[in-house]
Amino acid sequence: MQYTIRKIPQYLDEALRQKARNDGKSMNQIALEALIRGLSLDAVAVPQRDLSDIAGQWAEDPEFDQALVAMDVVDPHLWR
Repeated sequence: MQYTIRKIPQYLDEALRQKARNDGKSMNQIALEALIRGLSLDAVAVPQRDLSDIAGQWAEDPEFDQALVAMDVVDPHLWR
């Protein structure tokens, strides 16, 4: 669903933009969250975007650690 909202007061625009910057979210997401809170729909689950469904837990891997160390080595012939 898509909406267009007109005549947004300057103070509200500034507050929404500041909140979006502070939270690292889009204006759309911040506006949706504000509408949900304003209508007391907080109990309804707000969809969250994360990688928990595809990301696993960190496992120690000595071979991976060695590969990372190798990436930090600078070849002096390439940096002349």
